[in-house]
Amino acid sequence: WPVADVKGRPCEDFCVLQHSNRRVAGGRGVICVITLAEAHPLLQNGKTISSINYQISANCSRLHNKVSGKSKRGAQFLTELAPLCRISSSDGEEYTIYSCIRGRLIEVNENILSNPALLQEKPSTEGYIAVVLPKFEESKSITQGLLTQKEYEEVLLKRLNTSS
Repeated sequence: WPVADVKGRPCEDFCVLQHSNRRVAGGRGVICVITLAEAHPLLQNGKTISSINYQISANCSRLHNKVSGKSKRGAQFLTELAPLCRISSSDGEEYTIYSCIRGRLIEVNENILSNPALLQEKPSTEGYIAVVLPKFEESKSITQGLLTQKEYEEVLLKRLNTSS
């Protein structure tokens, strides 16, 4: 489920991959994986990632998210526009990656800290940003406000037509 132009920033698109959470012990509803969408600037024009920082503010680091138990105690609560991390590219650009959905932060992908190329080489698998668990009651409505792949392709086509 793509999300285009987050916070009004052109081309800063993300993707929310949904997976059923029923097979995990006690799991209900869905679990969501936040990734960069195919048109995100970090995936274009051979950009090189220079750093990834999960330190959101002086008092908040997504790396200090300690989750325990079936009820995921200790997980940080996120709103749709909660920043997950900041990624800098070698050309001096900085991109803030947002949650895009409400829920509890289950984990961040620490592997991209030591291997940032995963973000670009395998954005929808090993290069994911974070895993978020929406409230069960909200898990059915999570896709409202997100685009279908067809709608996203229309957005990309419209961008292409307005830039040429």
